[in-house]
Amino acid sequence: METVLPKFDSVFSIDCVIFGFEAGELKILLIERNEEPFKDWYALPGNFVGQNESIDDGAKRILYELTGLRNMPIKQLHTFGEVNRHPQGRVITVAYFALIRISGQKDLTPITQYARKAFWIPVNEMPKLAFDHTEIFRSAFSKIRKRLNYQPIAFDLLPEKFTLTQLQSLYEIILNKKLDKRNFRKKMLSYGFLKELSEKQKGVSYRAAKLYKFDRRKYNKIFQNDLNMDALPAAAASEEK
Repeated sequence: METVLPKFDSVFSIDCVIFGFEAGELKILLIERNEEPFKDWYALPGNFVGQNESIDDGAKRILYELTGLRNMPIKQLHTFGEVNRHPQGRVITVAYFALIRISGQKDLTPITQYARKAFWIPVNEMPKLAFDHTEIFRSAFSKIRKRLNYQPIAFDLLPEKFTLTQLQSLYEIILNKKLDKRNFRKKMLSYGFLKELSEKQKGVSYRAAKLYKFDRRKYNKIFQNDLNMDALPAAAASEEK
C-alpha cells in the first residue's frame, strides 16, 4: 500500500528593495499599505507568493501589482526567516533588489487595493517601516555598498549620459564619505571604460560639464574578473557624513 504523506503548509512572501538615483539623491521605492496588519504604514513593496507560482514569478508579479513597474532587473538578495517577523504567523520572506534609472520610468501606479500608493523617497529620509523592512533595507544597502567596490553597479543608477560630478556624488552617497575630486577623476578615467562625449550639460545655470558614457563592452574586455575599487581616495580633511 502506498504511503500517503501529509502536505506541508508553507507561507512565503516577497519584499522588493528597489534603489534609484535622481537629482543627486539615492532613493528607495516604498508603498503605503492599505490593509492590515500595518495599515497606513510605509513598507517595501511586498506580498505573499501564490501556491502555484515560483518565487521569481511571484517577485515580478508583486512588484508590478504594487508599483506598476514591469521588466525590472530584480535579483535575490537574502532570505529573512525570524519566527516572529509577521504578527499573523510564520512567514519566510525572500528579498529581491534592483538598481534602476528613475528618469524615463513611467508613473508609479499600483493596480491592487493592497497598496494605497507607491513613491520614491531619499534613503536619508527613510521612515520607520512595517514588519522588519527596515532591516531588509539595511541589508540591501550594505550589499550594494560592498558591490560598489568591485562591480560597475553605479552605472545602473546614473543616466546614460552623466558628468563625473554626478558619478562622484553617487559614490559618496553610497560609501557615506567624501572623496578627493582630483584623485577620484584620475582613477576613474584611468580604467578606460568611460567614453568622453562631445556633448556638455544643457539647461544648467553654472558652467556646463562634459558628459560621459559607460562603455560596458570595453569594461568586460578589460576586466574579465571583478573590478577592484577598494582604494578610492578619500578627501584629505573630510569625515563621514
